[in-house]
Amino acid sequence: MKEPLLYLCHRIPYPPNKGDKITTFHVLKFLARHYDVYLGCFIDDPNDRQYTDKVRTFCKEAFFVDLNPSFAKLKGLTALGKGEPITLPYYRSASLSRWVKQTLASTSITKAFVYSGCMAQYVLPHQTPQLHTVMQFADIDSDKWRQYANASTGIMRKVYQREHRTLADYEKLVADQFDISCFISDTESSHFREMVSTNIHNKIRTLENGIDSDYFSPLAPSSLAEDYPLESDNYIVFTGAMDYRPNIETVIWFIKRVWPQVIQQCPDSKFYIVGSSPPKQVIELNTHPGVVVTGRVDDVRPYLAHAKAAVAPMLMARGIQNKILEALAMERPVMTSSLGVEGLENYPTECLYVTDAEEEMVRWIVSKLRENVVRAKDGRDWLKANFSWEAKLTPLLGYLGAEIE
Repeated sequence: MKEPLLYLCHRIPYPPNKGDKITTFHVLKFLARHYDVYLGCFIDDPNDRQYTDKVRTFCKEAFFVDLNPSFAKLKGLTALGKGEPITLPYYRSASLSRWVKQTLASTSITKAFVYSGCMAQYVLPHQTPQLHTVMQFADIDSDKWRQYANASTGIMRKVYQREHRTLADYEKLVADQFDISCFISDTESSHFREMVSTNIHNKIRTLENGIDSDYFSPLAPSSLAEDYPLESDNYIVFTGAMDYRPNIETVIWFIKRVWPQVIQQCPDSKFYIVGSSPPKQVIELNTHPGVVVTGRVDDVRPYLAHAKAAVAPMLMARGIQNKILEALAMERPVMTSSLGVEGLENYPTECLYVTDAEEEMVRWIVSKLRENVVRAKDGRDWLKANFSWEAKLTPLLGYLGAEIE
C-alpha cells in the first residue's frame, strides 16, 4: 500500500484538452505512482461525465460533484454581502465539504495537494500540524481580475476590481495557512512574494507545467474527425478553450486589428480558431473573410500539424501558455506577445517570435503564409529538453515532504 493523499481540483482532470485539465491530469498520473490518491473535483461540463471511470483508474477513491455554471454564478453573487470573493461560493459544495471531512476522518491521510485557490476552502477548516498542505495556485488568479477590470468600463469594472481585491486577500490568507504555495513560473512566484509579508516568502515555490512530447509530435498518429480541408488550406491557427475570457479577447482583437491586413496581402489564407465552447461573439467571427471557428474538436493535433504557424498574441495572460508548448512540440513556428511568453526563458527565437506591434505581427504572419510548411525542429528539441512532465513534477514530491532519490 502507498501513502494516502488528498487531491482536490476545481474541474475533473480529464480529458486533458484545455490548460488546467492538462496540468491536473498529468499531476494525477504522477501522484498516483507515488500515493493512494483520494480525489475530489467538480464536473462543469456534462460531456465530461463520461470520463469518471477513466479518472477512477488513477485513484483509491474519487468523488465528483456536478456544477451548473449558471446556478454557480447566482451562488457567487451571495459573496457580495459577505465581503468574500465571488469565486468562493461559485465553487462551494456542501456534499464535497462532507466528503473531505469524512475522508480525512476515516483515513490516515497526512498530506493534501490542492489545485486552484478556490479549492482551499475545503482544507482550511481541517488544518492541523499533522496535515501537510501544498497549494498549487498556478497563476495569481486575482491579477487576472485586475486585468479584466482594466479592460472594462462601468459597473463591470467595479465588480472586477472588487474580485481582484477580495481574491488577493484570500490568496494571501491561503498562502499563510498552507505549508507550501506553488506557482507556475518563477515570474509568478516573484510577483506573489511582492504581495505577501516576508515571513512566508520561504513557503513559496515554483511548480511548472510540462508537455507530453510523445503525444504532441508530428510523428504521432492522429486523425481529423471534422470535415475541414486542412491539407489544402493555407492557414494559421489559434488553439485554446474559447469560453475563457483571455482567449476571447485575444481572437476578437486579432481579427479586428491584425487579420484584415493579413488577408489583404494573402487573400486565399485562413485563420482557424480551434477550441471548445465558443460564445456567440466568437462564433460570429465566422463571418469575417477567411476565419473558421471550429468549436470543440476531437483532436487538436491535425490543426497544428498542417498550419503554417500558430499565433497566441495574448492581451491578458498569467503563467505559461500550454497552446505555445503544444505548437512547439508539433514543430510549428509560433508568434506571441510579451504577456504570452511569460515563464519561457532562453527559447529559440527562430521558432518563437515575440512582439506586441501589430505591423510586426502582420509581417511575420504574411511571411509564414507565403512559405511552404517548414518544421520548427529546434523548437521541439528545446521543449523536450526543458519541459518534460517528469522533470517538472518531480519537485512536487519534495514539496509534499517525500524523500527524492
